[in-house]
Amino acid sequence: MKLLLVEDNRDLSSWLTKLLQQSGYVVEQAFTGEEAAQFLLTQSYDAILLDLMLPGINGQSLLRSLRNANNNVPVLIISAQDKMQDIIENLNLGADDYLAKPFDIQELEARLRSLLRRSSGKANPVVCCGELQFDTNSRQFSCAGKTLALTPREHAVLELLIRVPGKTVSKKELADSLSTLDELVTANALEIYIVRLRKKLEQSGAQIITLRGLGYMLTYVAD
Repeated sequence: MKLLLVEDNRDLSSWLTKLLQQSGYVVEQAFTGEEAAQFLLTQSYDAILLDLMLPGINGQSLLRSLRNANNNVPVLIISAQDKMQDIIENLNLGADDYLAKPFDIQELEARLRSLLRRSSGKANPVVCCGELQFDTNSRQFSCAGKTLALTPREHAVLELLIRVPGKTVSKKELADSLSTLDELVTANALEIYIVRLRKKLEQSGAQIITLRGLGYMLTYVAD
């Protein structure tokens, strides 16, 4: 899952980025509303964590622009503005959730997981494909009850595939989900992750199928 974190406090942004990356998220950092607006012109995100009190374009203006442009990316506001009037106003503008500062990182992650589940239309926190299971609460993969050991990028690729089992995900979409503006993932690197994942999924019944010219699909193949 690829997130855009829009927060002008660089220490807080760095701390949140580190913790979210440890949980398997790919995080892009923007420190101003203008910077976030530029990122959104060329990048796609699974969710946005948005502070309101930003220099230049504030968070509320950025949220309004997003929704006016029919961009439905889930937005979780993280703000020191904790008055009920502020919360209601921003939810009415199109924010999906609101978390007042200071907050507990576990609550932030729980709200983020809930938001991502709602956006995918899946109420059940556990997604399955054969013996392969992905618990969206713990963000762990398991096979036949045993935790599957994955690198962060292997985890990110498999998570994107298992969220849409039986559907094709293009190579570009997979590469983009791993890339940031500072670090791009090449097609060759993506193929290496796919090869490694196929080996780790051999006993699960879940297979990653290559559809030439289209991309990859995670599907269940019975013995």
